[in-house]
Order: sequence, then C-alpha cells, then structure tokens
Amino acid sequence: MSTHTTQIAVFWFRRDLRIEDNTGLYHALNSGYPVLPLFIFDSDILDQLEDRDDGRVTFIHQVVSDLQQAFDKQGGTLLTHYGKPVKIWKQLLREYIIVAVYTNHDYESYAINRDTKIRELLQTRGIPFHTYKDQVIFEKQEIVNGQGNPYKVFTPYSKKWLATLTDAHTQHFLSGEHISALYKSQSELIPSLPEMGFQKSALIFPSMEVREDILEEYARERNFPAKPGTTKIGIHLRFGTVSIREMVRKAIQHSDIWLNELIWRDFYMMILANFPHVEQSACKPAYDQIQWRNNEQEYKLWCMGQTGYPIVDAGMRELNATGFMHNRVRMITASFLVKHLLIDWRWGEAYFAGKLLDYELASNNGSWQWIAGSGCDAAPYFRVFNPNTQAAKFDKAKEYIKKWIPELGTPDYPKPIITHEFARERVLATYLEALKKGMSVG
Repeated sequence: MSTHTTQIAVFWFRRDLRIEDNTGLYHALNSGYPVLPLFIFDSDILDQLEDRDDGRVTFIHQVVSDLQQAFDKQGGTLLTHYGKPVKIWKQLLREYIIVAVYTNHDYESYAINRDTKIRELLQTRGIPFHTYKDQVIFEKQEIVNGQGNPYKVFTPYSKKWLATLTDAHTQHFLSGEHISALYKSQSELIPSLPEMGFQKSALIFPSMEVREDILEEYARERNFPAKPGTTKIGIHLRFGTVSIREMVRKAIQHSDIWLNELIWRDFYMMILANFPHVEQSACKPAYDQIQWRNNEQEYKLWCMGQTGYPIVDAGMRELNATGFMHNRVRMITASFLVKHLLIDWRWGEAYFAGKLLDYELASNNGSWQWIAGSGCDAAPYFRVFNPNTQAAKFDKAKEYIKKWIPELGTPDYPKPIITHEFARERVLATYLEALKKGMSVG
C-alpha cells in the first residue's frame, strides 16, 4: 500500500549527476507530473571495489550531497538509497504512486542487464520506462557507413561524425527553468560512506571548469606531462557532472584537437554498444591467439612503478598517488606492459579500472586494445614505444620524472627489468606467430 497519495514521475540519476542540461531530467520535469529525483548507491557495483577509500565513491557522495542541497533549496528532495536496484525499486513501488520513470542511457553490459530487469519490473505495473541519450553526442548506430554498418575505423567515423553534427545535437536542455515541477517531500539523510563500508578518500578532484587558455594551447601542450596542458575533465564526463554537449560546444570554439578526443570517446562508446564482445576479448579475434607470458612478479613491479624505466614508473606512481595519469604516459605505460613484458592487456585494463578516477569501460577498453593492436582501430602490432625515446621527447628536462621518482640516479632506483631491444624482438616474434595461427584458425 502506497504511503504517498500523489501520482509522480521518478527521475533516476546514474551517470548524469547534474541538474542543468540533463536530457532525461528535462523530459521528466516536462512530463506533467511532480518529479521525485532518485539516486541509488548500487551495492552490486560498490561491493566489487577493492579499495575502501576509493576516490570515485567519495566523489559521487560529494556530488550527490550537493545535488540534494540544490533540490532542497527548491522545496524538493533527492531520494537516495543504498542497496540492490531491483530490491529498492520494489520498495519504491510500494511507497509511491509512480506513473512514469525517466533516466538516461547507459551502454555497459552490467547497466544494460540492470535496466532490463527494472524495465520488466515496471512493465508488470504498466509503468513506462523512458530513457534518453545524454552522455554521448552520437550513439549505437547513429553514425554508420555507406552499407549501414557501424564503423570499425576511427578516421572515416570521425569525418561522418563531423559531417552529421548540427546545432540540434548540442542542444542545451534547460532543466533549471522547470525545477518547480519537483515532488515536494521531506529531505532524507544520504547514506554515509561508513554505512556503505567506505571511508573518505584524501584524493583531490579536478575542477569541472574547462579553461579556455588550456584549450587554446591544447594542440601544442597536451603531450608534455610536466605541463598543465590537459583539461582533466574525464571524471566529470564519466559521472556526468558536466554535459558532453557543453564540452563539444567549447571544443568547436577553441580546439579541433580536443574535439577529436571527444569524438574518440563517442567512437569507443559506439564500439562497445555494437561489438559487446570487446569487453572480454579482442576486437580482432586473431589477437586472442597471443601467448602472453603473464609474469606476476613483473606485473607487480609495473603496478608499483619499479620497472627501472623512469617514464613508466613515474606514470604508475602518479596513478597510484592521484587517481590520474597523463594521456601520453598512459600510452607509454600500457605499451610497456603489453609489448615489453608480454602481459595480457586485460591485466592492465583491470588495474587502470581500479585506479583511474576518470575510468570509463568503453574508453579504457578501447585504449588498451589500441595499444595491444587488438582493437577495432588500433596501432599496428609492430609499433613498440621506446620508453627512453618517449621520455627524451616529451619530458626532456625530466621535470615530470623527477617529481615522481625523487630517488632517480641513486642506488635506490632499480635497473631496467628488461632491455628495450630484447623486448621488441620478442614481442614481434610472439605477435607474428599468433597472427599466423589466428589467420589459419579463422
């Protein structure tokens, strides 16, 4: 029996933690029903996290607290729960007269399965489940080739993406103008971090401001890790505290190169949606024939930043200490793990997934497969980054390296665990053998 007597619509926040320019929230507030905003701290996701001070949980908790305060000022509230989504939705259906549910699309396998269960539950009550595109500009099969198939190569995809883009695709959804449509109810306490088994992280989160001076210099400065040449906006795109439409509008005004990075993000989301097997295996099946060495001791040295290659170790130490790693250094560290140590890219993907504040499955998976050569549009398998050459080119004064490796040049810093020349010959031979086998199997 419902304890509330007003017919309401529910807007379910997930990867869209903002009020302004939120597609699903905009449609909910224009539904004609009072809107009850909802956020669920999903125990199915949180229970999988290894670090009890995971910075992403602290970040979400802070943002949700800010959202609740914003709704409180308008006389409404943000309803928050901790637990399994299906169980929570069954409880909400008992407590409220819900006539419609609104949310935004998610493209990861867990989210798709979760949403399918919720949709089926709501259908048994005759309640529509409205979902909208919000975290990308183009999704699924909106950008296809002349045969109507999804692209597997980035360059033609990006050209079609740009040719298709109109002002409508970066439309600003003015949710704030309709905030009076909120369901009026008493504010409730947000579950605390300790109640969910977590403690507050000491990590510092990047600002959601994208500075125009950084964008203006982005093409020249983005590859140098010692310089403040990147936006660090990834965590805000990941959790939707900023709008992708707003970011694209800024990119169009200030930086074609940064716009290209945003298109790569759409590309990887599209790949995941159309080729879901990439979540577990190579986009190009022949690459699943590679005989990885998977030496656990070498993997641990890589994780700790103790390989004896300064640019690699600096990157891993930056990641472990801050939850962030510079984009150029991500490529170098990933290449070292896969190509120098012949460790399965999935090991590196999982480690980054556990540490990166801006972790997104699609981009993380796509980037690791790009490095490994196994991705839909990947670097050629014979491209093997030389860490020392990369360091000399992008950190010539060792400013970045010395920041993270103060013991550089002393007996406390280890010697290289492998020589570049040997590693390159070994990986090329291993890949060539695997690809020959893969082609014969295929």
